[in-house]
Amino acid sequence: MEIQDLRAFVAVAEELHFGRAAERLHLAQPPVSRTIKALEKELGAELFHRTTRSVEVTAAGEALLGPARRILNELKHAAHDVRAAQSGELGHVGIAFAGASTQILVGQLSRAARLKHPDLFLELSSQNFAQPAINRLLNDEADISIGRWDYVPAGIRTRTLINEQLVVAVPKTHTLAGADSVHMDQLSADYFVTLPPQPGSVLTDRLLRLSHAAGFDPLIAQVAPDTWTALSLVAAEVGIHLTISSVAENTHTDGFSFLPVADPFDEVLLRMAWRADSRNPALATVLALADEVL
Repeated sequence: MEIQDLRAFVAVAEELHFGRAAERLHLAQPPVSRTIKALEKELGAELFHRTTRSVEVTAAGEALLGPARRILNELKHAAHDVRAAQSGELGHVGIAFAGASTQILVGQLSRAARLKHPDLFLELSSQNFAQPAINRLLNDEADISIGRWDYVPAGIRTRTLINEQLVVAVPKTHTLAGADSVHMDQLSADYFVTLPPQPGSVLTDRLLRLSHAAGFDPLIAQVAPDTWTALSLVAAEVGIHLTISSVAENTHTDGFSFLPVADPFDEVLLRMAWRADSRNPALATVLALADEVL
C-alpha cells in the first residue's frame, strides 16, 4: 500500500465521484480507477459500491478511511516539521548559564521563545561558575553559554549582554553603608566573603587586582558556594563581598547595602557565547531572539 494509493482512496471517499476525485488529484480518471481497483485487490475487499449514478463507501472502506486520513495527516506534519527544523523554527537548543544575575535573563529568553517559537525547546543548565558553563559549550553539551569570561577559547563567538559595574556589598552596620561609592583602600581592614577560587573567575581576578592596586592583600573571612550565600553572610556581618551591578539590581537589600567601586577597573562583561562551527539551525533563531529580547 503506497501513499499515492491512500491519497486516491481518500479523494474518492470524500468526493464520492471518480471524476471529481481525479480533478482534485490533478490526474485523469482512468489512473484513479486503476489505483482503487489495485488497492481493493491488495486488501481483498471492496472499498466502494459503484453504479452508473453513484459511488458509496463500503463498510470495509469506512474501516480504511480513518487510518488513511491519519497517515496522510502525519505525513503532512512530518513535511512541516522537516521544513521548520531546516529553518530553525523547530529544534532543541541547550543553554548553559552561570551566575545569579543570569537567571532573570534566561527566564526572559525562555518566555519569548515560548511565545514566538513554540516548537523550539530550550534545555537550561545552571552552573555555579562561568568556566564550567563554557566547558559545556566546548564539549558540545550546550549550544549557548552565558557568563563572564575575560578570555574565550578559539572558535567561540560572543556577544555582550551587559557591561557590569563592580559593587561591594556591606552590612547595614558598616561605617560606609550610607556612602555613594567606595574606594578599595577604604576596605583594607575589612574581611571579605568570596566565591570559591575557579580558573578564569572574573570577580576573583578583579578583587585581587583592585586590592593590590590599593596596596593590600584582601583578608578572607569565608568562602561561600554561591552569590546568594555570600550575600546572606554579608547580612550576618561575617564580611563584605565584591560583586556586580546586575546582582545589586535584582536583590532585596535587607541587611546590607551595595556601594559602587570608585576605583578604575577592567570592564566586566556578561556575554553570550556559541561555537562558530555549530550546525544547529535553531541556534541562529535563538541568537536573533536574544538580540531582540536581551
